[in-house]
Amino acid sequence: MRYDAALLDKRKLFFERVLRDLSFMPAHRLIVIGLLGLLTLKPVVAQEITAPAEQAKPAPTNSSSAAYSWIHVGGPYIALTFDDGPSQKLTPKLLDILAAHQVKATFFVIGQNVAEYPEVTARAAREGHEIGNHSWSHPYFGRMSDEAVRHELKKTDDAIRSAIGTSPTLLRPPYGSITARQRKWIADEFGYKIVLWDVDPLDWKRPGPAVVRDRIVRNTRAGSIVLSHDIHPGTIEAMPDTIEQLQAKGFKFVTVSELISMALPETPKPAPIKRGPDSSKPATGPAKSPLPSG
Repeated sequence: MRYDAALLDKRKLFFERVLRDLSFMPAHRLIVIGLLGLLTLKPVVAQEITAPAEQAKPAPTNSSSAAYSWIHVGGPYIALTFDDGPSQKLTPKLLDILAAHQVKATFFVIGQNVAEYPEVTARAAREGHEIGNHSWSHPYFGRMSDEAVRHELKKTDDAIRSAIGTSPTLLRPPYGSITARQRKWIADEFGYKIVLWDVDPLDWKRPGPAVVRDRIVRNTRAGSIVLSHDIHPGTIEAMPDTIEQLQAKGFKFVTVSELISMALPETPKPAPIKRGPDSSKPATGPAKSPLPSG
């Protein structure tokens, strides 16, 4: 609070004179005049000092470092994604199935597999599928130094560019393991969008083609990003029926980047990621973690 000292001095002299006069007045008049004096004193107190006219601003958001697990879209669009390939034998079979059903998908590839089978990755890109970075050796990013993560991403980026002629724009961290700080510097340095998932059939546990199909069909909704793996025979076997049943429900298949481009401006909070009773996946290395598959 702040006060005007000059005004206070003037008021003080005024009330001293008034009090001398009041000593000769009846008590009830003294009370009334006293109350009036309090009211006249109020304007002497200046308004509380406030900060300059700055309105509260919402917390800044950095969409470039967001992680996409589901997209709020205005139509029945979904994205099928396949991790951990390419497989020399299974990925070509999957590409045949996708071509037969006129479906475009997104492949999150392991760099060392791309280096070994570049022709499979090249075919996928040539047939209109999207290729994303899934690391070089499938480690847990959340446990690694920045330099180690950078090495994994750079080697895979180079392998993909060598195979298809362009660098990827999407990254799916293995097991979904990535910190908020990593998301930011990876987006700033590589320009990647971070992609997770909201439907996980746990196909890596090899429950059988029918189970994989039923889990995907039951849990997929408009805007879903469906996770599966093109390195397991049961997954490949499940795909024809899975695609046909999803098509029968009216779903249309697009790549992840296409799905993201369809996002509506106001995106409600997505539902929790659908997982089975055990959402852990054995690591490709010696480390083990309760993190989800991916």
